[in-house]
Amino acid sequence: MGLLDRLRDLVRKPSAPSLTIDTPGVEIVVEAFDPAEADSSALARSPAWVAEAPAILRHHLKLPPEKVAEAASILAQDGWELREQASDGEFTLAHALRVQTLDALHCAQERSRMAGLAQRLGGDSLGWDALQPSGAST
Repeated sequence: MGLLDRLRDLVRKPSAPSLTIDTPGVEIVVEAFDPAEADSSALARSPAWVAEAPAILRHHLKLPPEKVAEAASILAQDGWELREQASDGEFTLAHALRVQTLDALHCAQERSRMAGLAQRLGGDSLGWDALQPSGAST
């Protein structure tokens, strides 16, 4: 490595680590649990959401325990990960998680998709929230 290469490395901006669903230090920046509220309104009312930065989109689902594996398989086809949170025997509360850049259209499409999936499996989609690192700017 030559002197010029070392100087470039010193002044080069370090690349920010990419966001994953397991990234520590994330916080909820927007949430939408009212089915009557448009996703665009939920995003617009959030002062903490950074539109240009990726976010962890997290849908809250209530599913029959015997349907959780089927839901996970269906969701995995589009890059979603389903994680069980709690169970009362009758229903399992789970989060469907995926990293993406948020916009109103895609949030609305995914909300509709999650509602349809949950309904077909005998459950319910409770709403969604999104998480970003504190002070997200990339």
